[in-house]
Amino acid sequence: MEKNREIRETENIPVTEPERQYYFIEKAAAHLREMSREAGRPLTFCVTTFGCQMNARDSEKLVGILEKIGYVEEENEEKADFVIYNTCTVRENANLRVYGRLGQLGRIKKKNPHMMIALCGCMMQEPEVVEKLKKSYRFVDLIFGTHNIYKFAELLATRMESDRTVIDIWKDTDRIVEDLPSERKYPFKSGVNIMFGCNNFCSYCIVPYVRGRERSRDPKAIIREIERLSADGVSEVMLLGQNVNSYGKTFNPPVTFAQLLKEIEKVEGIRRIRFMTSHPKDLSDELIEVMARSKKICRHLHLPVQSGSTRILEKMNRRYTKEGYLDLVERIRKAMPDISLTTDIIVGFPGETEADFEDTMDVVRKVRYDSAFTFIYSKRTGTPAAVMEDQVPEEVVKKRFQRLLDEVQTIAAEACAVHEGTVQEALVESVNEHDDSLVTGRLGNNLLVHFPGDESMIGSYVNVRLNECRGFYYIGERTEKEK
Repeated sequence: MEKNREIRETENIPVTEPERQYYFIEKAAAHLREMSREAGRPLTFCVTTFGCQMNARDSEKLVGILEKIGYVEEENEEKADFVIYNTCTVRENANLRVYGRLGQLGRIKKKNPHMMIALCGCMMQEPEVVEKLKKSYRFVDLIFGTHNIYKFAELLATRMESDRTVIDIWKDTDRIVEDLPSERKYPFKSGVNIMFGCNNFCSYCIVPYVRGRERSRDPKAIIREIERLSADGVSEVMLLGQNVNSYGKTFNPPVTFAQLLKEIEKVEGIRRIRFMTSHPKDLSDELIEVMARSKKICRHLHLPVQSGSTRILEKMNRRYTKEGYLDLVERIRKAMPDISLTTDIIVGFPGETEADFEDTMDVVRKVRYDSAFTFIYSKRTGTPAAVMEDQVPEEVVKKRFQRLLDEVQTIAAEACAVHEGTVQEALVESVNEHDDSLVTGRLGNNLLVHFPGDESMIGSYVNVRLNECRGFYYIGERTEKEK
């Protein structure tokens, strides 16, 4: 009799997505109600995100599913009944941080019979990591990767019905599942995935190995999501992808990123459109033209250079030259003189000479970035660069890094100061962390301004006079004057 009932239940499980996941959301919710009854209280969750904005967007999906199931959010992971780490593995020390925090959670779990721990994200795509977890962290309840995050409800329901760890890691996928629950961190702005994975295989980067091959979302699905966000009060969207400039190349016929942007511009209620990250090798003249004409696309472009040396760029497998990058910047600046350019730079890549480093400094001086994320190269096991000869001595790298940092900060302060005294439109994002008499707003060029205000202003657009530049941000005051 019991077996027949199990067969009937299996036959009733939907096979199409997202209907299948909504079935398991209901199933997990029933289990949670029973668990909460036994505990005598609502059970809580805490999602901790490591890494990039792609991970942050994935975490919003996890939160949306958990709240749909009936969990209540708890900010302190040590007090939560269900702790989820959405991991990053770009740098190996990120893995060590996760192991350290897991050790603490293991001790807490012994005192809380209702506690569960889940690990997901890029770190889980490394087989040696999963083996280490199975051997040394057996108290972890659920392990899954980057490709099957949409199956979270199904995996959780499976764990609730078993006392064993549930592990579900996919090597790759071409699946994109739409219309699952999601809970935004901000009511007025949101990230929107337009593509997943990466095909670039930069020699220092683990991302293509853990995120899989590029796959673009259907443009109609993207527009539908943005229309829903707009109807729900969102006025700014950040389009997310490892390389947004290669969006739509696999479609038949192809759809360019510029064409997608033009469709998104038509969505009523959306005032600002941002995107990241742009790979220089794929940034087209069509995109520059669309940005230059647009009243909604923000005048900010994050354009990672990584190195100014053509020789090092070739070793990095970046597929552009120093001259090609500078020519691209010139075309962008000619079309949009007010564009804010930011970048990523790696110092100390294997084989980098003083001449190579001076090429990087030359690019920094010629481009004059508004800000730059600067990194000391660190070996990432599993990448071609990790086994390259001529690893640069640590003391040399540190001295170069400091020289670069000084140059970047000096130029950024000068570049930002040109806006001093002007009136700009700011989207108020929060009350200032250090002074609650101030609010923090973000300008169209992505720089921040702090000015007098209160919590009621969050989510609104206001005109602000930029009175004083302080390096990477401004001190200002609200004004009724048009920008």
